[in-house]
Amino acid sequence: MKISDSIISPVEKPYIIAEVSANHGGKLSQAMDLVAAAADAGASAVKFQTYTADTMTIECDRPEFRIENAESLWNGRTLYDLYDEAHTPWDWHEPLFEEAKRLGIHAFSSGFDETAIDFLETLDPPCYKVASFEHTFIPLLEKVAQTKKPVIVSCGLASMDEIQKSVQTLTNAQSGPLCLLACTSSYPASVADSNLRRIPALKEAFPGCQIGLSDHTIGSTAAIAAVALGACVFEKHFKLSGDDTSVDAAFSVTPEGLRDYVDAINDAWAALGEAKFGAASDSEAQSLQFRRSIYVVADIGEGEAFTRDNIKCIRPGLGLETEHFSSVLGKTAAKTIERGTPLSLALVAG
Repeated sequence: MKISDSIISPVEKPYIIAEVSANHGGKLSQAMDLVAAAADAGASAVKFQTYTADTMTIECDRPEFRIENAESLWNGRTLYDLYDEAHTPWDWHEPLFEEAKRLGIHAFSSGFDETAIDFLETLDPPCYKVASFEHTFIPLLEKVAQTKKPVIVSCGLASMDEIQKSVQTLTNAQSGPLCLLACTSSYPASVADSNLRRIPALKEAFPGCQIGLSDHTIGSTAAIAAVALGACVFEKHFKLSGDDTSVDAAFSVTPEGLRDYVDAINDAWAALGEAKFGAASDSEAQSLQFRRSIYVVADIGEGEAFTRDNIKCIRPGLGLETEHFSSVLGKTAAKTIERGTPLSLALVAG
């Protein structure tokens, strides 16, 4: 899978998406600062959400249109009111995408309906994201597939059957390459609810897809573990420092936290290395000197026999390998040997 100039694969450096979501606080200047913060933190891309309240729902105060969950960050609000506050105005997208390009990172968005995809196509994003709550929205999947661009799909709340259907829909519509993100749709999500074993399960079930993690936890523990399980795409919500009022601020990291997150993921990926044995690096090879080898520990005259009193297996490891110790005992010195000399076969007569 390739997103613009980035190859997406477990053997390549992880692709890390900084999610702006609603943390622009209704200010274009704040959204622009978030783009700069994402680039400065080392993220691969900055991502937005493209919808309006009217493309998401209707303005209605019936109980089913109101969030009634004491544990929710948005308890008591109507869907329309929440989406109206949280949406990114469409006329902001072009300057935000241009700023990301200027700063050298990718910019794209989650389009939430067909009209959003039509609009985003005018900006030519390198890929599309399908949010967890939209992955069963078949007309949207078919619309995204028509662009032929790479598609990243969050799988929060999804059963395996639902993921199969979404992938099949995109495949049948001849979409671009696919990436599936394991996701826990809680805000924030606890590390214990991450269920990261879904990552190898998704890799096995969908060998043609890349697999990643949409991470709603606090910190980087889940992401580090996900790297070890083969995840290669990561998504994290972030906010500006000191922002405690934006809609998604409670489960978003600061720019400093985003940098730490990026560094932790990249370090975890680097730590995987290769299945190499022996001295895997030049620095490790230097430690070979601390192995034992055969050394002369008392002056030996020419023709004198090697005994346990005049040769020993000691550090450093610059002498004859210890496997030769028994065979050398009883043989004689080819010449005079000074104490402290590493033994070699050339010093053993016959």
